[in-house]
Amino acid sequence: MSGHHHDEGHTLAGWIGFALAGSGTSVAGVGMCLGATGGVWLGLGGVVLGALVTWGLHLTGWGKPPGIRPVAERGMWVRDRAAQGGHPGCVGCRMAGRRSSARGFGEVVAGRGPTVSAGLYARE
Repeated sequence: MSGHHHDEGHTLAGWIGFALAGSGTSVAGVGMCLGATGGVWLGLGGVVLGALVTWGLHLTGWGKPPGIRPVAERGMWVRDRAAQGGHPGCVGCRMAGRRSSARGFGEVVAGRGPTVSAGLYARE
């Protein structure tokens, strides 16, 4: 069990985004079954809202950077203080115009442990 590093989701941004997008999908499905075009569009709007809210929460530090975080930073209520400068290799941060400096493989960043170069994940 100690060899497993499960660190996907488990953030405030992830759970709120899932709740909004899941609700939107449900509303769109009910609208489709009832033949209500307005319900379908309302549900699709909920999915888009979920994506935007998740992105916004990620940018304010309530999401997580790509990769596995240190154990001390895996809690849902732990805010990511590095989000303001942008995460290396993060598409959402790049879309927001946050370009963090490319860090070399294995460099330690502000006590966060080893990082992976942005060039491994993103083509610039």
